[in-house]
Amino acid sequence: MRYADGGGLTAERRAARERIRMEAGRRFECGDRTSDIAKDLRVSERSVEQWRRNWREGGLAGLQSKGPAKLPKLSDERFALLEEELVKGPAAHGWEDQRWTLERVRTLIGRQFHISCSIAGVWRLLHRHGWSWQSPSRRALERDEHAVELWKKEVWPQVEALRRRSGPGSSSRTRPDSR
Repeated sequence: MRYADGGGLTAERRAARERIRMEAGRRFECGDRTSDIAKDLRVSERSVEQWRRNWREGGLAGLQSKGPAKLPKLSDERFALLEEELVKGPAAHGWEDQRWTLERVRTLIGRQFHISCSIAGVWRLLHRHGWSWQSPSRRALERDEHAVELWKKEVWPQVEALRRRSGPGSSSRTRPDSR
């Protein structure tokens, strides 16, 4: 995870940035130039210009922090309820096999909490709470090792031979090397 609180800035970093914006607000009142403020506060001129617009519209109150950029759609308490449902397995929720996919988890969240999320949002939510994709711990019982070895010896060399080897060529459509 990139940030300590699961996304966005910590409360301390938000407060530090707010102090910088307030300092810029005091300098706006004094009539300082944008480039001077940006240089002194070590921020971009675009940021100072945005802060100046906010200051014109709302004064120093317009420069105050509005809190974290985005809160997770599911609180920790609700995620605990989701985990209980995930542990029951997909079959308990009407799916035929025992595979949780992001789409299925998304559907479950919609059914349980009446919340709509994107697939990427579901992945981030699961990742934030320590869930990861899983791979089988052992080979399938139905696997036929003899058939696999036969395929590797007889079929794969034919497929591999069809691939075009890299070598000198031409981007011209009229030259034979280009095909």
